[in-house]
Amino acid sequence: MSKVLGIGNALVDTMVSLDSDDFLKELNLPKGSMQLVDSEDAQKIAKKCRNFNKSMSSGGSAANTIHGLAKLGVKTGFIGKVGNDELGSFFVEDLKSSGIEPNILSGKSNSGNALAFISPDSERTFATYLGAALELSENDLKNDFFEGYEYVHIEGYLLQNHSLLQKALELAKNNKVKVSLDLASFNVVDDNLQILKSWVKDYVDILFANEDEAKSFTGKEPEDALNEIADNCEIAVVKIGKHGSLIKKDNEVAKIKPVKVDAIDTTGAGDAYAAGFLYGLVNNQGIEKSGNIASVLAAKVIEDIGAKMSDNKWQEVYKFIND
Repeated sequence: MSKVLGIGNALVDTMVSLDSDDFLKELNLPKGSMQLVDSEDAQKIAKKCRNFNKSMSSGGSAANTIHGLAKLGVKTGFIGKVGNDELGSFFVEDLKSSGIEPNILSGKSNSGNALAFISPDSERTFATYLGAALELSENDLKNDFFEGYEYVHIEGYLLQNHSLLQKALELAKNNKVKVSLDLASFNVVDDNLQILKSWVKDYVDILFANEDEAKSFTGKEPEDALNEIADNCEIAVVKIGKHGSLIKKDNEVAKIKPVKVDAIDTTGAGDAYAAGFLYGLVNNQGIEKSGNIASVLAAKVIEDIGAKMSDNKWQEVYKFIND
């Protein structure tokens, strides 16, 4: 079976359940937003929510996808940077316990931490301190990190570090590793559009985008956006929320239906989708079957709080795959 490498922000996710949105107003955090905070603000926010119900897990978009793949039995690795602290140790141990090969470097700052506040209606609001994750640079990447892998999955949040991403793409190409890129956020696409388009055309094999990201990338609605993206890479994936997703490879188009669920927390849905789709690809399932697996993973993860599923949910996933 093919091996999949991930590159992204090494963060520890702290999920905080709220009884109301009043706490968000107190912190001046717009509901549904992702706000970057500095070390001082991160500590203040953590202190204010110390008495709330919360859970902790290793996170970051690409890391979530790699964890999902590892849970599905795929051999995986991850490249990231953490601080020399308790959160950094937690992140590394969580990778190891999941059977993920850690290529984790040590930074000068404290480890990154994403505080995710879950409103009663399941909406997420993030206060994210990137910390040491932001220190990952092109000088940290080594050729041997990529050896033996068939795919590398890169999160779009790294797009703003042009030299880092350029080096990662070049090393992937030199090692004949297929590149999977998740666009992550429409504002990231807007801010890096010109160079992103050249990267996609020259290096990217699989591109994941939601409806907003696809429109930022092409200026078009989902179906037309899908066709334009597919003209520039091997496989294009456009996720359209409650309407499912669209996938195109060559002249084949798959329209994937959504799976109906009772959503509790949408954290990690896109990351889980990518894990399911890549799992299908490395097992030669074709784009339609891979898309259906992806849809199931995305649906099941939002039935739990956080970006990772409970064992019961995983059993439902395994049953679907094996049927």
